[in-house]
Amino acid sequence: MSTSMQFGAETEFSNMCGVTLMNTPIGRVVADVMGAKDGVELTEYPSMIRVDGVNRLDFDYDELTDALGQDFDGSVFEEISSTHYGRMVHLDDRTMLFASPEDAAEFIGFDLTASS
Repeated sequence: MSTSMQFGAETEFSNMCGVTLMNTPIGRVVADVMGAKDGVELTEYPSMIRVDGVNRLDFDYDELTDALGQDFDGSVFEEISSTHYGRMVHLDDRTMLFASPEDAAEFIGFDLTASS
């Protein structure tokens, strides 16, 4: 068996994105809110929670504020999260992760076309 197959390396697009959250009271609530969404899977470890999603993850700050009963914003997101994969976009009212860099660029109006 080749080394790449032995370790599960894939060469095709997975259409997945994700983030690791600290397993704290706030991280737990955020994970529960996200885990209730379609296409989102949680994997729990003693000190962290993986949140993996198909195509896009949308951490809506108003939704998370309501669930927590206290303010949730980008600074709280940064405090409870560590590693991520996919393209991360921070806006005033949400943080989103995109599996496809093209989708992220389209969403924020970034032109990927090379210019001369």
